[in-house]
Amino acid sequence: MQNSLQQSRRSFLSQSAKLTAGGALIASGMTSAAAATTPASQAQQCDDPKQVSSIAPAHYQLRNVRLEEGFEHQDGMIVATQTALYHLEIKDGKIAVIQPAIGAVASSLPGFDAQGLLLLPATRDMHIHLDKTFYGGPWEAPRPRKGKTIMDMIAREQVLIPQLLPTSVERAEAIIRLLHSKGTTVARSHCNIDPVSGLKSLEHLQIALEKHRQDFSCEIVAFPQHGLLHSNVDSLMREAMQMGVQYVGGLDPTNVDGAMEKSLDAMFRIALDTHKGVDIHLHETTPAGVAAVKYMIKTVEQNPQLQGNVTLSHGFALSTLKGDELDEVIDGLARQRFTVASTVPIGKLAMPLPQLSQKGVFVMTGTDSVIDHWSPFGTGSMLEKANLYAQLYGNSDEFGLTRSLAIATGNILPLDDNGKRQWPVVNDNAQMILVAASCSAEAVARVSDVKATFHQGRLVAGSVQKA
Repeated sequence: MQNSLQQSRRSFLSQSAKLTAGGALIASGMTSAAAATTPASQAQQCDDPKQVSSIAPAHYQLRNVRLEEGFEHQDGMIVATQTALYHLEIKDGKIAVIQPAIGAVASSLPGFDAQGLLLLPATRDMHIHLDKTFYGGPWEAPRPRKGKTIMDMIAREQVLIPQLLPTSVERAEAIIRLLHSKGTTVARSHCNIDPVSGLKSLEHLQIALEKHRQDFSCEIVAFPQHGLLHSNVDSLMREAMQMGVQYVGGLDPTNVDGAMEKSLDAMFRIALDTHKGVDIHLHETTPAGVAAVKYMIKTVEQNPQLQGNVTLSHGFALSTLKGDELDEVIDGLARQRFTVASTVPIGKLAMPLPQLSQKGVFVMTGTDSVIDHWSPFGTGSMLEKANLYAQLYGNSDEFGLTRSLAIATGNILPLDDNGKRQWPVVNDNAQMILVAASCSAEAVARVSDVKATFHQGRLVAGSVQKA
């Protein structure tokens, strides 16, 4: 997952159209996924009266699920993925039994038929802003960004927030439903803590999440979007920490707060005082951005209780580093067990995401925004993010495509690097999706349609057929 791209390739990607969904499924028993030829879309008809969009029993059987079995080799290369059909028994939100479909003993449990669709881990949107969005309302493109600074964007937001608050619960729920339809049941949402909305954005987000407590798991980051120091929200941030928030947020300590060390110290102080984690937006690509990353590494080293509890969101400064300095910074992030949350950006500077992963830094991705005053381009699809990752880092072969799925699933992959099945196994949480694809490589390459999404065994989007 380390292949670098030439600038011509990056330029091409920035102009290319998104790949459309597609997939082919067939057969029972073990088969090469590359040989599957029957379109999965034919297996599920929306007008079929046997199709159901909810499953009431807590204990049921999901039949004819396609699972990956191993890699197929030719001339020393991985050229395909072998799959087979299985019956899964789901009980109290977990996978209780996995048995081959061929020769399976008839079950008296309520049964539902996956019709040969591929089972993959549910995806995770680990950087999104559910609290402020245009989604769910009338179309509105962002205002022109040319010549605008981040402070200009913050000023624009100060006007928008009061306009969005009255419908923010409904719009957050609309995005949750969108994420469900794209296969996501786990998320981390940043939520504005600012002088304009006070704690209202947080209160509204928590109302929306409570409504979806049974079908959506979401961590919250208290995010000082208008600057921790600049907007003087230290006390509001501390109040938010007492309201069930999991992470202390932060934002560009030099460009916004104008005092790198003071801003970062204030952020970490809140985290240490309240025993919370940290998730900071760092967009800065100047030397000040690099200095901020190094300062955070040093701070975590001095406060071991923060190890494994700090996420660097965006971290664009890393894209400016090369050679020994890049290696040194990545080694520091790995030693202090940082996580990096990246939207897999396309641009002139490439984020070193494969290098981070190879050194042991946990890398995850997210939508950031579906549509808001910052960007109109989010689709809510984490499979699309995996596809973008594969394109940007040259993972166009079967093996590389399967590995690219990891960024969308929290590093959960059906097969390990040697081709041994590691997911699903008995007692795994039944957080999973049925996809119109023959294997995970195809699902990533084609951004295949998600036909059903399950959270803790519950069918939360799409449909399956009564057996």
